[in-house]
Amino acid sequence: MAVDKTMNVLIVDDYATMRRIIRNLLNQIGFPNIDEASDGGAALKMFNEKKYGMIVSDWNMEPMSGMDLLKGIRGSTSDNKGVPFIMVTAESKTENIIAAKQAGVNNYIVKPFNAETLKAKITAVLGAL
Repeated sequence: MAVDKTMNVLIVDDYATMRRIIRNLLNQIGFPNIDEASDGGAALKMFNEKKYGMIVSDWNMEPMSGMDLLKGIRGSTSDNKGVPFIMVTAESKTENIIAAKQAGVNNYIVKPFNAETLKAKITAVLGAL
């Protein structure tokens, strides 16, 4: 089944430049419908108000981290709580990857990365693009 590239995608990062980079990479891959949040709290509010087909979130943010956002989404009562979630971080420690997997992350990207890496991670989660 083909991936619906018109789905809503939510980018969550406290760094505006990183949100812009991820948005541009997603646009290159063919995803036009992108919303942005600057922290997990704002993202959780948006998640509860709109249906998203995928979330790409940074791990390290204040006041609500990407890990707390992931746990909030996976623990929610929303029909959308199983939405594909890709964590982006500079942390490549094995224990962080394991913790994210245990919390329900679908894939994990270590910064820096390029469009090919993002596309490969999305393909691993959603299927061929």
